[in-house]
Amino acid sequence: MFPERYERQIIMPGFGEKAQEKLSKASVVILGLGGLGSVVSIYLTVAGIGYMRLVDIDKVEESNLNRQILYDEKDIGKWKAEIAEKKLRDVNSGIDIEGLREEVNNSNIYDLIDDVDLVIDCLDNFETRFVVNKAIVDLEKPMIHGACRGFSGQVTTIIPRKTPCLKCVFRGNIYGKDKSIIGTTAGVIGLIEATEAIKYVTKIGNLLAGTMLVYDARDLVFEKIEIERDPECEVCR
Repeated sequence: MFPERYERQIIMPGFGEKAQEKLSKASVVILGLGGLGSVVSIYLTVAGIGYMRLVDIDKVEESNLNRQILYDEKDIGKWKAEIAEKKLRDVNSGIDIEGLREEVNNSNIYDLIDDVDLVIDCLDNFETRFVVNKAIVDLEKPMIHGACRGFSGQVTTIIPRKTPCLKCVFRGNIYGKDKSIIGTTAGVIGLIEATEAIKYVTKIGNLLAGTMLVYDARDLVFEKIEIERDPECEVCR
């Protein structure tokens, strides 16, 4: 029997204890604990995911606080991975959470993702995303990609060898040096990523596989764009 805290999702038609059990046995790695990672980690924690590995190398800065809702003013100067692990354990002591103070790079990415069921991209740059992208293709690990800037963002779910990988769609950093962001954009994109993760684990609903969901907050528009594998892709061809 699951604790009462999960009652409202268990009673949903088509969800039930079977889906909750799948969540409780699932393992995910969240790469990046900024605006996206804050939202994704909080909602997977309260949903009852079994194991979360949280990876980030940065400390909390004051400029983070407009969107990174895991942290407050008292956390400035502290390591994000350590603060996130502690706070999320306080939210739900019934799940296993591991915070790692590491930089994602070519030398550690395979170890970081090899033993989990799902990778969630909450990173803040495409250079590192492409490192992760190659690793998920090599290991055939599914990944939920999310990115945002300003008032816009996007989400897609990558199933290696079946859907386009990031290199099929992007050739470089689509945001350039732009670091602007309104906090609500990260909130919306992070929530969609968390929802995709729950759907992937429970096998409920249709994933954004082969589809890029693009969000424009200025006009409050969501658009689904079909994306295809590039037969000449240097990573997944």
